[in-house]
Amino acid sequence: SSVAHVMYQKYVNALPLKRQETDWENLGIKLSRTTMANWIIVASRDWLTPIVNLLHKKLLLENYIHADETRVQVMNEEGRKNTTDSYMWVYGTYDGSKTPIRIFEYQPTRSGKHPQDFLNGFKGYLHTDAYPGYNKVPGITRCFCWSHLRRYFVDALTKDIKSPEATLPSIAIDYCNRLFDIEKSLASLTPEERKLKRLEQEKPVLDAFWSWVDKNAHLCLPKSKLYTAFNYAFNQKEGLMNYLQDGNCSISNNLAENSIRPFTIGRRNWLFSASPKGADASAAVYSIIEKAKANGLNPYEYLKFIFKNLPGVQFGQHPEFLEDFLPWDPEVQSLCKKSDN
Repeated sequence: SSVAHVMYQKYVNALPLKRQETDWENLGIKLSRTTMANWIIVASRDWLTPIVNLLHKKLLLENYIHADETRVQVMNEEGRKNTTDSYMWVYGTYDGSKTPIRIFEYQPTRSGKHPQDFLNGFKGYLHTDAYPGYNKVPGITRCFCWSHLRRYFVDALTKDIKSPEATLPSIAIDYCNRLFDIEKSLASLTPEERKLKRLEQEKPVLDAFWSWVDKNAHLCLPKSKLYTAFNYAFNQKEGLMNYLQDGNCSISNNLAENSIRPFTIGRRNWLFSASPKGADASAAVYSIIEKAKANGLNPYEYLKFIFKNLPGVQFGQHPEFLEDFLPWDPEVQSLCKKSDN
């Protein structure tokens, strides 16, 4: 039912999900939510998942990946209560990629085994928050998110930002803002130029920040939000500094967080997936939609293109035919490009 909500309400303007039946006035028929959901599950399995699987193979060849995860409630999982948290994971290419990829994967737990399996074969820079589960992915360099660190200090601000208690978190936030401002000024540079400029302009700010952390961390009360922020900075210093190693690395993991945000917003409406198959279908649909958006396509037109043309293609015998359905294919770009109007 969650997939039907995404596909019909967002892109083909279906009636509200609360209705048990949807009246197709033009056709004079009624379709139940269950029928629509089953259609999407089958369509996702047969036509969307093969494209997502091909993109997965291409993603593993990249040098930079962003990842994030969020909770999702899934009903009727074997051996688990309906109230148990499951997770939707997202993986994406870096912001400068010429072939942007976004892939969602449903898993019943938050175990680090899932990114370990999904990213098997990937060797490069992995941008995430500091969740230790990603440590199970071998052979990678983890880059942590300065936006995430900044949020810890924002949470430590008092309501009266002019009070003495607000001084320390305000200083930390100012350091983060200075780094972000420099990053904006370097956006148009080549990766090689950006790496050099970061060492020239950002490294002094970083050195000053860590010196300030060393001198002031003891001034906060244990178990306070400010203590948590300082502790996070101490524990994640190496990962927070790793972005300096490569000009294509990012100072934040905003790309993955922005990719997963439509899912978290939609979750407020549909609340749960009725089955693991429905959750898998949701992952395929979100992968196609977010991938389309990342490549400047109209998601509805891209979905129409896939469902209209792919069923007649013998990609089982000739997997290379799926290349023609990737979002950067010239024909796909020509037919499905998002309008500027």
